[in-house]
Amino acid sequence: MASKKQEVPFEQVVERGCGLDAHKKEIVATVTGSGIESETRTFKSTTRSLTELKEWLMSLGVTHVAMESTGVYWKPVMNILEPGGFTILVVNARHIKYVPGHKTDKKDSAWICKLLRAGPLKGSFVPSREHP
Repeated sequence: MASKKQEVPFEQVVERGCGLDAHKKEIVATVTGSGIESETRTFKSTTRSLTELKEWLMSLGVTHVAMESTGVYWKPVMNILEPGGFTILVVNARHIKYVPGHKTDKKDSAWICKLLRAGPLKGSFVPSREHP
């Protein structure tokens, strides 16, 4: 008898969140939450495009953002988003258990967002800009 895949429901502790998958040239962002439609967008890693990301998140009332601590690609994203007043979690990639199957940036950002809203993610230590 073939077993059906069963989706595990997550209780949501973050009302509106964003999961980011950051790379050298682009950032994939997935937002979801109470009162907003789930949506994924791709942004370039330029200051202008990252500022558009910040403005988009602010316009949706997103309060929390999570992203992997992959290389140094998270740093410019953090620098642009931080003044937006978001709670930002930079998460060790080993602490994020991905859904089995074909890996894509869109799936990664959606999974990070889902984990963020459910609450199990713990941010890594990020030194303040004043103390490099």
